[in-house]
Amino acid sequence: MAQLSLNKIEKTYPNGFKAVHGVDLEVRDGEFMVFVGPSGCAKSTLLRMIAGLESITGGELRIGGKLVNALPPKQRGIAMVFQNYALYPHMKVYENLAFGLRLAGTPKAEVDQRVRHAAQLLEMEHLLDRYPKQLSGGQAQRVAVGRAIVKKPEVFLFDEPLSNLDAKLRANMRVRLTDLHRTLREAGQPATVVYVTHDQVEAMTMGERICVLKDGVIQQVDTPTALYDKPANAFVASFIGSPEMNIQEASLQRQGDTLGVELGGTWLPLPAEKAAVLNGRAGPGGGAVKLGLRPEHIVLAPRAAGQTTPATGALRSLEHMGNEVFVHFDLGAVPLTARVPADELHGLQGLQRGATHPVHVQMAACHVFDAASGARLC
Repeated sequence: MAQLSLNKIEKTYPNGFKAVHGVDLEVRDGEFMVFVGPSGCAKSTLLRMIAGLESITGGELRIGGKLVNALPPKQRGIAMVFQNYALYPHMKVYENLAFGLRLAGTPKAEVDQRVRHAAQLLEMEHLLDRYPKQLSGGQAQRVAVGRAIVKKPEVFLFDEPLSNLDAKLRANMRVRLTDLHRTLREAGQPATVVYVTHDQVEAMTMGERICVLKDGVIQQVDTPTALYDKPANAFVASFIGSPEMNIQEASLQRQGDTLGVELGGTWLPLPAEKAAVLNGRAGPGGGAVKLGLRPEHIVLAPRAAGQTTPATGALRSLEHMGNEVFVHFDLGAVPLTARVPADELHGLQGLQRGATHPVHVQMAACHVFDAASGARLC
């Protein structure tokens, strides 16, 4: 396989709209990289530029060290799996898998070997004699992936390939694709993968590293764990995680010698290490910031002494998810969401909307962002 290198890549359309703004990114040889972001963030545009389906108006794109800006798609050593599968309806699965190889003049015996190997990897040997109309969505998706595998490309490109599947099938295909990537690596055929999705659950469960995009600009590139624990800014913090992080406007306030955050009329003291970073931002009238709290860091029962700060919330609604419950409440006029185990819900049972209940905030796990730029401060 090959390393993929993007150096100051830009895309500007004839009408002057700039979709991609100087993207710098290195996708390592054999890595599973996920591009994630909201609709319109240019993740698919960037993928199509890598594939050669969109022209590059600035910067350099290299695959395996080779400059490919001007090369047509078939000479780039890539294979792309589209959202709509793009199977030939008049050809059986075997012929769909073999078609590209035959066009390239691959010997018949090698074509057969590659097709059957791909079918075995994807557990679809029994589908080879079927037409696309006889396949389920998940089966059709596996055929599209198989068609990419038989080409033995340097880079695999996936453009939201699971978005047309139902939730259960999406979960199943996530596991299949990541297992396939590991299988190829263990077999000495490491596959460099770039995978585009708007679904942060897909990104978190599949990517070895994730590139978060917004408005054609990279916000952060890191492992799923690092993105979740140390988001670079408020946008990444709110986009990664389900339910999303509570991010609300707040202000830094002192009570005696202790620095804390005022949120919805409640003062929440900051741990010493966070206070040390933010000391210079707390002016006489309070410094404006954005406070970020993951839902799992707001609990109903107090933890060990000193680990949580008590507050009082007004209940709005409950979302029962089975083994856990999302508790939506107001802290003053500030809406927040807590994520609690179902067995800790006893005190809320039977409470009416607007009823008050104690909550406990784990401030050691809070995030503080700049009020204007959204950059993480601590």
